[in-house]
Amino acid sequence: MSEAAVPFDTKAEAEIKRKATANTISRILRYTVVRLFVLFITVTIAVYLTVLIANMGGYVDTIQRGQIQESVSMALATNPAFKMLSPEEKQSQMAAQIAIQEKRLGLDKPFAVRSFLYLKNALTLNLGRALQMASDSGSKQVKFIILERLPATLVLFGTADVFLFTLAVTVALSLSRKYGSFFDKLFITLAPTSAAPGWFYGIFLILIFAALLHWLPFGGMVSAPPPDSKLMYALSLLQHMILPVAALTLSTIFLSAFTWRTFFLIYSSEDYVDMAKAKGLTSRSIERGYILRPTLPTIITSFALLVIGAWTGAPIFETVFLWPGLGRALYTAVGLYDTPVIVGSTVIFAYLLVITVFLLDIAYALVDPRVKIGGGESRPQ
Repeated sequence: MSEAAVPFDTKAEAEIKRKATANTISRILRYTVVRLFVLFITVTIAVYLTVLIANMGGYVDTIQRGQIQESVSMALATNPAFKMLSPEEKQSQMAAQIAIQEKRLGLDKPFAVRSFLYLKNALTLNLGRALQMASDSGSKQVKFIILERLPATLVLFGTADVFLFTLAVTVALSLSRKYGSFFDKLFITLAPTSAAPGWFYGIFLILIFAALLHWLPFGGMVSAPPPDSKLMYALSLLQHMILPVAALTLSTIFLSAFTWRTFFLIYSSEDYVDMAKAKGLTSRSIERGYILRPTLPTIITSFALLVIGAWTGAPIFETVFLWPGLGRALYTAVGLYDTPVIVGSTVIFAYLLVITVFLLDIAYALVDPRVKIGGGESRPQ
């Protein structure tokens, strides 16, 4: 090869690499945009269905109109000037007051029209005012009601999910190393117990450790009144989290560990694992590189489903433990027919779900070289 050909080949290779990089970036951006658009459409449909269900197809309007008529009638009945009016004037004034209240709540418009207005406000997080509920500071703004309770939910379920994920993977690896042992058979036997929800175990844990033994508090997030120092507040928070985290762990640890242990055993019997053993690699290296890595997509999917299930199961669970989170607020709102809070809580659940699914897609691309990004070629291993 002549010296003059070297610079040309170098420039050509650089140009090929530049185009390949540009195509990869373009493919990733296109995939991201399309994926976000699909998720947005999914959220839009889910939120609109929530608006219809929360309003019972408009039946809540009838309930609100009845409440308005009752409150206006009681208010006017205590007014001495109203009693002196003629029946026609009383009817006219009462109708005018009712019309004002209905207009304030938007009931003067058809529900079909208002449903799309609710959808627009929900998607833009303009959640409006609650009908019955209020935040701890006294505000009836739905966004403040949710923002006060969202951190409590994230702290509890975030801690529980990370703890459960770490524990389940560790236990599953240990069981895969000791196939057929006593603990392996024990986890197989106890795996069906994961069919019971976390709040079911929570009731028994409260009865044993709070009511009977008096070791732990019955519920709540911190002691009442809350400790003044940050250290004591953190210790009180950790103490109150023991039973909820234990309940969530008991409800899923056996099935998660058994499932992941099965995948570890399947991949440990592959030919490339035998080849790695023949090369003299250590057990830890084989476990990390040849067994754990191929199962990461499955593990991540299971963890994502666990997180999603935690959001959907929060209302009953938080109510059992008196945890002041978003799920308990939703449970209270359903009982009070507080439609704005119901829709607002569902919107937050939907956005959390979208974020979880989107991060799951990114995690797939990072841990599994076989995943194709945006329909392009898979990344080389």
